[in-house]
Amino acid sequence: MIDSPASHAGIRSSSGARRRPRPTPRVPRVPRLPWQTGEDWERPGPTREQLRRDVLGAALVLLISAVALESSRGFGAMSGDDRPFWVQHLVMALMVLPLAVRRRFPITVLLVASGLFLGLSMYMPGLGAQLGFQAAYFAAIYAAVAWSRNRRLLNLALVLVIAAMALWLLLTFTVSQSYDAFLQEIQEQNDSHDGLMSPMVSYAVYTVLINAAYFGGAILFGRTSWRSALQREQLSQQAEQLKIQSAVLAHQAVVNERLRIARELHDVVAHHIAVIGVHAGAARRVLAKKPETTAAALQTIEESSREAVDEMRSLLGVLRASDEGEPANDGGIHRRPEPGLAELDGLVAEHRANGLKVSFSRVEDLPGALDSVSAPLSLSIYRTVQESLANVRRHSTAGAAVVALRTGSSGDARWLEVETVDDGRPRPCAASGSGFGLRGIRERAALHGGTAEIGPRTGGGWRVRVRVPIR
Repeated sequence: MIDSPASHAGIRSSSGARRRPRPTPRVPRVPRLPWQTGEDWERPGPTREQLRRDVLGAALVLLISAVALESSRGFGAMSGDDRPFWVQHLVMALMVLPLAVRRRFPITVLLVASGLFLGLSMYMPGLGAQLGFQAAYFAAIYAAVAWSRNRRLLNLALVLVIAAMALWLLLTFTVSQSYDAFLQEIQEQNDSHDGLMSPMVSYAVYTVLINAAYFGGAILFGRTSWRSALQREQLSQQAEQLKIQSAVLAHQAVVNERLRIARELHDVVAHHIAVIGVHAGAARRVLAKKPETTAAALQTIEESSREAVDEMRSLLGVLRASDEGEPANDGGIHRRPEPGLAELDGLVAEHRANGLKVSFSRVEDLPGALDSVSAPLSLSIYRTVQESLANVRRHSTAGAAVVALRTGSSGDARWLEVETVDDGRPRPCAASGSGFGLRGIRERAALHGGTAEIGPRTGGGWRVRVRVPIR
């Protein structure tokens, strides 16, 4: 509080911020923070380093205040007080020392400082005009607003402090000795004033404005510090959430790529192994009777095994690429373009050459729709047919299969459908599959927003039908 026109000063105080840990979100979305508006946020207490700085800062302020007090004594600032100098320094120390814990107990220090300011100013009015005395109270108000964790309790404390200061002003203008001296001085100079208002009114208005700026400045600076700490915590929390999201997305990308490679590996290897198994069995049965048929079967086995090895090397070369910009080390084998709808005729012809009677038909209710099919979808359709025909050869007694590729529409939705059916039964001595091939078909259909129908037919045989939308 300031009780005369000649005594107005302020002080700056530095502050840091650290927030107590909160549970780390485990989902990639950004949740609404409970303290996003700032009303429920609790600023954590200071660190040990900050507490050490508070103690050193209070000692420094006390030293500067002592020097300022002795300096002011030289030009008569304390001439109206006849108490011993050590009492004056003791009163100054009582006002400054609570600053050593201002960030640890902000509201307590505010209330204690307010009580000391009122009592000591009435006890020793001349000391209340000292720079260190007023700066200590300014720092106590600032620290309370900047570091208080309970904002409701802070608001209540500020109301009590402002009410107490208003009462102090009233006492200053009524019963204070300094007011009597100032009134006598005004009466002596009453003829020389030239202001818009009378000397008493001018003094009252000036004092109220100075104190409003004093308290308002401390509260404003403290509020700014508290808001800055809140914003830093929000940015830190958002950065942590972005880090978690990036890790989740990166992990998901790795998992998706592994699944894609697993599907490719299964489709490629399973197809060639099925061909090798069929021709190996045929060669074994006609080895003695038809050497030329055996030779053709062995040649097919050789070609299929070579193609399987080439595909394996290509896939492994992609996996061995260490850096994004580093080309895959595929041992000199360049990977061929991914197959698609255009290669379905060749796939069907290959199975026909291996002894499976396959009929292939295209039914296009939407002319030109197949030309707009994307490369990933085209590859998925090819792999679906490839896996379906391979399963017929491995696990079914059927000697024929039907593959149909269709396009159509349902309302405004356009779709592409591929269906593979046979009329066989499960081989009694065939080894049970791993199920990865059928799972891959379902995953490919789901990847493109489609559906897969896989299972036995009502009239016998097996059906694999996949329908996906055409965007």
